[in-house]
Amino acid sequence: MCLQEIKKIIAQKLDIDSQSLIYPQNHAWGDFSLPIFKLAKENNLSPDLITKKLQDKILSDKELSSILLKTEIVGAYLNFFLKPDYLANKILTDVLKYKDKYGWNNLGQKKVTVFEFSNVNTHKDFHIGHLRNICFGEAMVNIFKANGFCSYPVSYINDFGIHTAKAIWSYKRLYSKDLNKCYAETVKQMNDNPKIAEEVSLIMADIEKHQGKNYYLWKKTRSISLKEFNEVYKKNNIKFKKTYFESQVINKGFKIVKKLIDDNILVKSQGAIIADLEIYQLGVLPIIRQDGTALYPVADLALAEAKELNFKGLRDSYIVVDIRQSLYFKQLAKILSLAGYQQKINHLPYEFITLPDGMMSSRLGNAISYFSLYEKIKDCLIIETKKRHENWSDKKIEKNCQSLAVAILKFEMLKVSPAKIITFDINEAVKFDGFNALYILYGLVRIKSLLKKAKFKNNNKFNGKFLDTKIEQDLIFHLAKYPEVIIRSQQQYDQSEIVKYLFELFQMFNDYYQQVKILSGDPKVLDTRLNFIYSLSLVAINALNLLGIKPLNEI
Repeated sequence: MCLQEIKKIIAQKLDIDSQSLIYPQNHAWGDFSLPIFKLAKENNLSPDLITKKLQDKILSDKELSSILLKTEIVGAYLNFFLKPDYLANKILTDVLKYKDKYGWNNLGQKKVTVFEFSNVNTHKDFHIGHLRNICFGEAMVNIFKANGFCSYPVSYINDFGIHTAKAIWSYKRLYSKDLNKCYAETVKQMNDNPKIAEEVSLIMADIEKHQGKNYYLWKKTRSISLKEFNEVYKKNNIKFKKTYFESQVINKGFKIVKKLIDDNILVKSQGAIIADLEIYQLGVLPIIRQDGTALYPVADLALAEAKELNFKGLRDSYIVVDIRQSLYFKQLAKILSLAGYQQKINHLPYEFITLPDGMMSSRLGNAISYFSLYEKIKDCLIIETKKRHENWSDKKIEKNCQSLAVAILKFEMLKVSPAKIITFDINEAVKFDGFNALYILYGLVRIKSLLKKAKFKNNNKFNGKFLDTKIEQDLIFHLAKYPEVIIRSQQQYDQSEIVKYLFELFQMFNDYYQQVKILSGDPKVLDTRLNFIYSLSLVAINALNLLGIKPLNEI
């Protein structure tokens, strides 16, 4: 954390709080700013006198003189300018030393954290709403690791709910081989004919009893869904430490419910079982219906217990589910707390994905499946790539565009803060300019091309004094801020901080590429500039890795 270290040195020497050193709104005003009026008031001195005392300390201190180029008074602030060569040498040394671990820290002190995501339903499509879920979950696992946590990804798949019986009802009637279409059709038919609900309930009863033709049909169709899910995970390089299934934990959940009734945490009410959380301003949570069938909490209680058994020392369990479930997870957390569980349940909510023409819904059958969207994007990329690379083989184009399609989709899911709705527009996603994956990945390819052309080998030959243009100094300062971005993204549970950082990095690099002839000039200057752009590429790859996006060598 280079800038934080420098702040601490300056603060210690000047006997001030390092937190009082802030970044000016405009970098041209300085690298750090110190509000003088507040400091003068705290020390009962005039602003002029406190400023003079600080500047005298700086001039008389050798270490500060080696760090600071100058100070300037602007309004109510004393602005500090770092010596460009000092900062450049320090940052390049750190980046080239730590490479893909540059900016990582140990703030988490190896605390065990589990992230539960990809809570998909079998017998339904894996759609782009689910894609946002797995991209967000994977990014949080990686970001927490970068902050010193022992973080593990787990998945919980709902393979035992009433939705499975609904899909099977139409599937049995040969409506379609597409389970999601079968599910949507049954929902439609039930709205028109309530008696179908009784038939669906009978199918569900067979599934719960683990016997009969409906149960074996459930097993067959379940395997179809799981195969599709695994294909999505493989394509996106998502790997789970553990996968839980509702069908495997539900019986344990019923046993836990019985114990919680004995402990007076849950109560019977009009034939159902509920958690009365009114005294905690959390309302009433139904646990088991009047007919004895389970609601979501039954499996979730068992799931919480399974996590504690599987992950020793677990303290924080993060559950990545859309924003609609916020109250439910507060209720679940309270029940677990009352029951004496050690882990803290943390809901990581995110907003919906819409299309330019409106919302999607599995129930209505208009949700866009992951694979259909992936194929559309890949087809667009193939057309464009053939124009740009007439000498590439079809096999090479296909492979390259497959990787690009995955990267584009991930980027679109991650560039927006979880608290904001994503309006997915495929035409914007496949552009080579603007706030999208291709802009960043192409910038990285450009750096790699420059290094290849110069036959660069990582020789660590650089001198910060040769990075004397303003754009180079701005880029160095941007690299210096990366460790803080890693911390902020973890503390705010917001991966978009890293995406925005990357976009700004390549905006600046593209300006640099236009302004400076990187591969020309004195050999010593060339060595420094090559190490400089190599450092830019290392930080970019570092950030892309945290986002789960794979860089390419050619586009």
